[in-house]
Amino acid sequence: MKNHHPVTPKEERLAQILAKIKGRDFRLTPQRLAILNILAASEDHPSVDDIYKEVRNRFPTTSIATVYKTIALLKELNEVLELGFPDGSNRYDGHRPYPHPHAICTRCRKIMDPEISSVDELSEEMKKKTGYSFSFHRLDFFGLCPECQKNSRK
Repeated sequence: MKNHHPVTPKEERLAQILAKIKGRDFRLTPQRLAILNILAASEDHPSVDDIYKEVRNRFPTTSIATVYKTIALLKELNEVLELGFPDGSNRYDGHRPYPHPHAICTRCRKIMDPEISSVDELSEEMKKKTGYSFSFHRLDFFGLCPECQKNSRK
């Protein structure tokens, strides 16, 4: 009898990404697979540099261009959410690649994904008040995370 281990959310997410990529002319090198793994598993919203450093630990010859090209493909396939910031320190969410609210610490840059039930209602209200047909939204809250608040009181 075979041992069947339950599929983890990370493995499931990676399988979804790989299924979308299959139809493309995209060579799946070990480096690119490592990038996909990082994005599928990470809840930290890594930057290109974060991903690059992590991949280079395992594959020292990886170029930063490989990270950028892989992210560009995932953006095109709607399999990664890009959080752009004015200073160019963009962060990426491959774990939850659909629009959702973020709480962003202005000091340590930590990003959280709180579950907010009223986001759909807010989108509907915006549609009614503006007449727009929205294809995408971004809802970010900026402030100090609990740890940075605690540290600033010391």
